[in-house]
Amino acid sequence: MTDSLPMPITAPLTNAQRTQLINLVRRAAKAEILPRFRQLGSHQIDMKTGPQDLVTEADKAAEAMITRGIQIMFPHALIVGEEHASVNPEIIDQIAEAELCFTIDPVDGTWNYAHGLAVFGVMVSILRFGQPVFGLLYDPILNDFIIADTETDAELVLPRRIRRTLSTSAGGPVEELMGFFPLDLIPADKQQQFAATMPRFARTGMLRCACHEMRMVAQGQMDFVLFAKLTPWDQPAGVVAIRRAGGHVAMLDGSDYRGDVKSGYLLAACNAETWGRVRDVFDFLIDPPAPETTQPPEKNAFPGEIAVDSDA
Repeated sequence: MTDSLPMPITAPLTNAQRTQLINLVRRAAKAEILPRFRQLGSHQIDMKTGPQDLVTEADKAAEAMITRGIQIMFPHALIVGEEHASVNPEIIDQIAEAELCFTIDPVDGTWNYAHGLAVFGVMVSILRFGQPVFGLLYDPILNDFIIADTETDAELVLPRRIRRTLSTSAGGPVEELMGFFPLDLIPADKQQQFAATMPRFARTGMLRCACHEMRMVAQGQMDFVLFAKLTPWDQPAGVVAIRRAGGHVAMLDGSDYRGDVKSGYLLAACNAETWGRVRDVFDFLIDPPAPETTQPPEKNAFPGEIAVDSDA
């Protein structure tokens, strides 16, 4: 038992189950994602919240196939897929109480995928009572993946089962750091101030794909990534991978990250010291707490004097 959760939080998969899950994701990519890549017609691409937020037939078909496979393997698990949750958002409220929850991002980087850019991936994570404990970040183009859980190091697994243990970068002063952050998702009243921070870093950008952004941090190729839009399918897998590669991940206000959090800023960095330096650059994003309101003194009362009800 823990102080705040019903039971200890441990990695939930056996080696055989990990292999089954990896093979399931690979089959879904081979059957539903890759055949449609650069073959989509306009009738196979829809907008969700706007022209930057797309969904394709590949997203829906891959999610359905992965969901079916997980249901067979874990019939009592809560499964939260991006496309299902987009039309049934209330399912996200069940994550905090779920002993075993799988989240699925069937095509992360859908905008890239829909526009023929080969920067997209498939992500599957496992949450226990909202805590991320397993992450799989798969690249269908190169057929490799990063995998990690709370008990093993993060690994990059290449074709022919070549495995490499991952380590984040050494970090350093702000002017030497390279990172990802989403200017277009920052509130409009803070975008100008946010944009002014870009020259302070050695290199900044955005891939429009959380899967590859977090893969690059976990592999030590970039130093940090900041998220301004949080979903249970975009960040948890990468959070586990970066942590198990030696990185530090927390909400920008310093609070712990949970996979069911819906708002705020998430910062993942190569180590705690670098996380602190980057956090200091972006501290203006954190709204100060509202001042406490004080009740006015009772009528006819003076400092040190107790008001007396005249009707008493």
